[in-house]
Formats: sequence, structure tokens, C-alpha cells
Amino acid sequence: MDDASLKAVGWARSLPVSSGVKAARDWTRARLDDLGWTRTAPETADAVLLTVSELVTNAHVHAHSTAQLVLTWDAECLHVTVHDSSPLPPEAREPGADALGGRGLLLVDALADTWSAQPCPKGKDVTACFSPPRAG
Repeated sequence: MDDASLKAVGWARSLPVSSGVKAARDWTRARLDDLGWTRTAPETADAVLLTVSELVTNAHVHAHSTAQLVLTWDAECLHVTVHDSSPLPPEAREPGADALGGRGLLLVDALADTWSAQPCPKGKDVTACFSPPRAG
């Protein structure tokens, strides 16, 4: 196996319900700074931060669970994964015009290049992928 195929960088953070979503955004912003995205791809960085907010909120509110936030950069895509303890798949809802919530997965779908949900032995992982804009 070629060693180049193994090069990636990753970060992980556990976010109990009591930590709040701001802690997730602040931590993620620091990782995006490490990658240079807040400077070179600010729109993509904003999309990542909003996605983190939505996925961590879903873990806290709907799964009543600690959110395990994992960011993995493989030089092509930033994989944003949130694990929670609920085995139930995420559900996109059609919120009413006056509803305060219910738009999280609609936003993730609009912001991420791709997203998916996978069942795990102790819950599920929801992963959104982001590619930075190509220089050119």
C-alpha cells in the first residue's frame, strides 16, 4: 500500500449536552484556522460551522445524547462526523413557515457537498463532506 494514501489529519471532541453548541463551533473554528480555511475559503468555513451547529444540536435535542464530533481532512474533503447514541436515523421535516426549528437537515443538505447517516452498534454517525474551493 502506498504511504501517500494514508496521509490524513483528524481531530475529535466529546460535547456533552451541557456544553452547548457554541463550544462545538468555537472548537471547529480553531481546526478550520489550522487548515487555513477561515482565510482561504471563508464561505466554506461558514458552511462547515453551520453544519456543525445543526448536527450537534440534533444530537443534543433529538437523541438527548453527548455528541462525539470528529473532523477528518484527507486533502480532498473535510469529513464532519457527529455520533450520537440514538439508533434512529435523522429525519428531514417540512417545517411550517412560522416554525422555529425543523430545518437542520435541510440546511446540511444545502451546505454540504454530500452527507449521509450510518447506524453504529451504539447509535449513529451523521457525516457531511466539504471540499474547499479550487484555487484557480
